[in-house]
Amino acid sequence: MGLTLGSLFDGAGTIPFAAQLCGITPIWSSEIEKFPCAVTAKRFPNMKQLGDITKINGREIEPVDIIAGGFPCQDVSTAGKRTGLAGQRSGLFFEMIRIVKEMRDATSKRADEPIRPRYIVAENVPGLFSSNKGEDFRVVLEEFCRVKDENAQIPKPSHGGGWTSSGAILGDGYSVAWRVLDAQFWGVPQRRRRIWL
Repeated sequence: MGLTLGSLFDGAGTIPFAAQLCGITPIWSSEIEKFPCAVTAKRFPNMKQLGDITKINGREIEPVDIIAGGFPCQDVSTAGKRTGLAGQRSGLFFEMIRIVKEMRDATSKRADEPIRPRYIVAENVPGLFSSNKGEDFRVVLEEFCRVKDENAQIPKPSHGGGWTSSGAILGDGYSVAWRVLDAQFWGVPQRRRRIWL
């Protein structure tokens, strides 16, 4: 088997669908809404549905090479109340990081397999750049880095103009890159700008 995928905040299985087109095998997903779960069950009958992200233990689920997800945007969107990562919905980002760390911890203790996941993919609205005066995006970057280096510290942009629409961080044995992409350039009939990390 080639690369495998776990999808958090799965919705109706868009990320597993795209992954499958790239030859990646979706193994499990997490979603709580009934209709999207029904769509995913039909599209991916062999993909295990894990339900509520807050009840998943990353040490106990099947390890995958990639964990991906578009964590809720309502609290970081410019259209919302802007409670940021402290909000009940967008704050679920930390559950994603927790699951990744738990899985990596469990697989690091198994001599017969590599540490997994090896990759994390996340998506959210550009409002994340300015949420909490840019602090929320800094925290997202720092949490990504702390998966590998628990002491990583990411400063705010030094140029004072806020976060740029693309960038990268190189650490000792890890990297994080981000870029704003607009789905209209990939055949979607609407402007849909999102940050991809």
